[in-house]
Amino acid sequence: MATAPKAFGNIRRSFDPWNDPKATPLIEFDRISKRFGTFNAVDDLSLKIYPREFFTLLGPSGCGKSTLLRMLAGFEEPTSGDIRLGGESLKGVPPYRRPLNMMFQSYALFPHMSVEQNIAFGLKQDGMAKGEIRDRVAEMLKLVKLDAYGKRKPQQLSGGQQQRVALARSLAKRPKVLLLDEPLGALDKKLREETQFELMDLQQELGLTFVIVTHDQEEAMTMSDRIAVMRAGKLCQVATPAVIYEAPNSRYVADFVGNISLIEGVVESGSGGLVRLATDVGVIETESATTVAPGDSAAFAVRPEKMRLSRRPPSDIGVNALRGVVWDIAYLGDVTLFNVKLENGALVRSTVINASRVADEQIAWEEEVWLTFERDAGVLLVQ
Repeated sequence: MATAPKAFGNIRRSFDPWNDPKATPLIEFDRISKRFGTFNAVDDLSLKIYPREFFTLLGPSGCGKSTLLRMLAGFEEPTSGDIRLGGESLKGVPPYRRPLNMMFQSYALFPHMSVEQNIAFGLKQDGMAKGEIRDRVAEMLKLVKLDAYGKRKPQQLSGGQQQRVALARSLAKRPKVLLLDEPLGALDKKLREETQFELMDLQQELGLTFVIVTHDQEEAMTMSDRIAVMRAGKLCQVATPAVIYEAPNSRYVADFVGNISLIEGVVESGSGGLVRLATDVGVIETESATTVAPGDSAAFAVRPEKMRLSRRPPSDIGVNALRGVVWDIAYLGDVTLFNVKLENGALVRSTVINASRVADEQIAWEEEVWLTFERDAGVLLVQ
């Protein structure tokens, strides 16, 4: 009986057109570059985004993600390369002629107009009949659950309600693609989390393609079908949230997305998918498909939740067992985070789930502890 291949994490929906060679992308960035003087904001980047995909551009400030979105919207022209939508080049097509709409972080609502008037604005500009506008506005208000707020002005609404008005206005013209530039940045944490799920449900209901720009890793992980991690105008990795988290392809991606400990070492041996890494805090054995040779430098990247913490030494302290001292403790309610200083001075993190209200083993600052983990707990990185 064949063994099923390992999968990374749970999936939100059975949707992966990027793995289908017959699937046709909706959006194609073909060797796109954008220079401002001598600065390369986007550098020879190629990317495909598929219909009905919730796609996120993730990266720090200045990585080029907003510039890429603005070029797709038509607010910036590429220095070189081409952008295609539905197989047709967007070169020379002005923003108002592109079948997409953009929602800005500031929402950009007209303060002197009511909610209804804000939503109707673009429809009037397009010359839609009054009766159709009235029906479409009512439809949008119902969609974003603001039926009772149509006559109010933006300043009479909460931040979350203003965000919904901006979303309704962006969707009123029924674009093929909705572009969102840091759309939840102005909301408080709890409202931001609620709105993330609302956006996901809305995208599924409408069957649209969403392309969102954010620097918030949790936001990207929550909402996306795929994430593109960017750095200095280039793509570092494009994959599903689970793959980005569990199988990052570089030290940069591993360190940028979530909490992780990187333990540097030198490859002792590697065969049959098992790599033995010699570090100055112990020997690490890990399952890896990465091609390495004895003497190569590499890092073992492991997430805090994959590390078991105990004051009792394991039965085999020679492999995948690190000794250290508790340096910091943070009680976060659902989990407790431990920063452990290893014998070489490096800090690694371990989280313990608070499954019961009373701790079975209360570990305190400056206690000596052991961290252990399985062979498949982390990933071997060579770049």
